[in-house]
Order: sequence, then C-alpha cells, then structure tokens
Amino acid sequence: MTILTTLLALAPVLTGPVDPSGGLVAIKVGRAETVSHGPIDHAVILVDNGKIVEIGADLPVARGIPVIERPEWVVMPGLVSCYTRLGVESRAGQEFNPEASPTPEIDPRHPDYKEALEAGVTTLGLYPPGTGVPGHAAALRPKGKAIGDMVVDEDAYLKVYFRANSASKKLVRDAWTKVDEYDDKVKKAKEKWEKDNKSKGSDKKEEEKKEGEAKAEEKKDDKKTFVPPEADPKVKPFVQVRDGELGMLVSITQAADWAHWLDAIGERKFDYALRVVMTREIDIYEVTEEIGKRGVRLVMEPQITLVPGTMRQRNLAMEFATAGAKIAFKPRNDTIQDHVAWRRHVGEIVGAGLARDAALRGLTLEPAAVLGLDKQLGSLEKGKTANLLFLSGDPLEPTTNVEAVMLDGEFVFGEVKE
Repeated sequence: MTILTTLLALAPVLTGPVDPSGGLVAIKVGRAETVSHGPIDHAVILVDNGKIVEIGADLPVARGIPVIERPEWVVMPGLVSCYTRLGVESRAGQEFNPEASPTPEIDPRHPDYKEALEAGVTTLGLYPPGTGVPGHAAALRPKGKAIGDMVVDEDAYLKVYFRANSASKKLVRDAWTKVDEYDDKVKKAKEKWEKDNKSKGSDKKEEEKKEGEAKAEEKKDDKKTFVPPEADPKVKPFVQVRDGELGMLVSITQAADWAHWLDAIGERKFDYALRVVMTREIDIYEVTEEIGKRGVRLVMEPQITLVPGTMRQRNLAMEFATAGAKIAFKPRNDTIQDHVAWRRHVGEIVGAGLARDAALRGLTLEPAAVLGLDKQLGSLEKGKTANLLFLSGDPLEPTTNVEAVMLDGEFVFGEVKE
C-alpha cells in the first residue's frame, strides 16, 4: 500500500488510452504465472521504467495510476530462446575461436525477429556456428534499429561442441592448460610488482625521514592496485568461465560424450550446462541419474524419443527433471514456425508426464539462467525486467493465443487501452 501510494506522486492522471511506451502502469489480469513463486490469481502488476515494481493478488491501486484491466488474460514472463541462429545464416566448420561473437551477423531488419516477438519470445541467445569451440553466444532482445539496440549481453555463454574422441578431449585439456599458464604468468607478475613496490616504499620512507615529519604526509607512499596482465583473446573466455563471469554450454549427443567430458575436465569446478541434441534413438537416458544428481541444466527440444531398437517412447525431459536436472527448452527446429509453436510443443511434453512448473521454467527461467540472465529475466518478480507475455488462457494449451507482448516495460504487440 505504501509503495503504491508513493508511486501516485509520480503518476500522471490520464483520461485517454494508456501510453504503451514504458511509463508507469498497473495491469490487472485473471492470473499471473510467476514461474518462481507459483501462480497468482487476480494479479496486479505495477510496471515503471521497464521494471516490475510490484506484483501481488488484488493489490490496491492509487488514484491517478493508469490501469489496464483484463480479467480474462493470463500473464507469464516472456519466452527465452537461449540456443538459436534465428535471423542469421548458419555456417559450420571445425574451429577454435572462443573469442568470436555472432553479433556482427545480426540484421535488425530481419522479419523473423518481429514474428518471434509477436509469438512472445522476448529474449534470444544467438550462438556462434561451428564445432570445437566456435565462440561465445550473445543475448538479444528481438527488437531494435541497430545491433547495439538489440544486444542485452554480448558474453552469454561459451559454446563447446564435445564428442567422445581424443580430439575433443585434447582441445578442452589444452584450453585449460593455457589457463594454468596464464595464472602462472599473473602470479609472477604480481610477485614482481610486490617486490618493486616494496623497494620503492623503502626508498620513499628514507626520503621522508630526511625531509622531516612536516612533509611526511605529502610524501606518503601511494600504492597502486595490481593490474594483472591481459590474457590472450583465445584464453580469456576460459579464464572468465573459471572465474564465474561466463557460463559454458557443452553440446553432446550420446551417453559416451558425457563420460568423456567428465574425464576431460577432471577435478575442475565451473558452471556449465549441457546441450543435449535430441535424436530419434538417443541413448543419453543411460546417464540420467549421474547428470541429475549433479543438478546440471540441460538445453533440449520438447519432443518424445524412442528407446533404441524399439518403438517404446520415453519422455527424457520428465526423466531428467525427476532425477534432479534443470530443463531449459529450445524450439524443436530453429525456424520461426517452431518458435511460434514452441508453447504448444512443451504442452505436449506436459501431457506425456512432465510437471507443469518444470515446463514453465523450461520456457523462461532456466533458459535465462543458461544466458546468465536469470537475475534479470525469466520470472515475474519485483525488480526484474518487465518482459511480459499476455495470453488468452493457459500458456500450455494449444488453443491459447497471444493477446499482447511487453518488452522492457513497453507494449510492442497487441491493442492495449485503458
């Protein structure tokens, strides 16, 4: 109540249509799927300056704050497609370019971005093409006149394409060896800096003695902060991964890849997710428990697979979630059509047994975490970016339509009036 009353002082008194350009507005809907804290019936969301500033059930709204009332609507966080090449031309090849970024390929005018936004996809994770370590992904908003307008984070995750062979293992081990070599370089540089600084400090102290106590304060030694040497551009992304500044997404296709990956990284501890490439008879279910007990996040398509050599179906997303893994869904195919059908496809997996809350997280909060943006996106919480998807009903029902989309607090799709 106090927050809303305070905001009244900031609110313009409107008599016409609500300004959709990102100003203060209260939105009343029948239900809010917060994702992080369960659903809220009769929800009120207060949005200002591109952020959610309050959310709750039947919150009072102070006089003068513009209100949009849609009791028939359901609101959820905007969808996050964390692994896509949407809007850019795919290229392949064996590469080791961890410093490379896909952002130069972006064409803000590409029609796929507008269609994705109208389908409720408010964040895209654009990954670099190729195998090996082809570069790092960038997080984008699918709207902007220039590339700079679209980029949310140019360092979303480092992509690694890993297979159960000596070449992949050598590539990973060599990369970490270079990180160790860089650490040694930093250590030696710091030791030299400390030695030089100590020597200068002693000389300075002697000078101050001679000049007398009156000038001692003026001549006081001002130690500078140690600045480590710059890492090689091909090493720096791995240093960032090691330091927790950058996530890693590791692409695997079979159970053997997982075992070899663990062998390649040894005892090193760092944040990574797995991109599990879904094939008709994928055998990754053999390591479900191992992956699950580690709480690893998996990026996968929402589709049913078969047990190898049989026609027996299995719901891998459900099995991994039950084992303790976190599921981040991507569209079945990297096309605009599959982005539009994405919610429906996830609904089919729920119909086959996946828990509904895990499915909603898999469309929003978990892929946001893959991009390193889960503190900003992926759920309806106070302080988070107001990327909102307004629907005609249950998000996972095939007959549910998109009514409106809000991006950074601004309505970018749908007719919305006070």
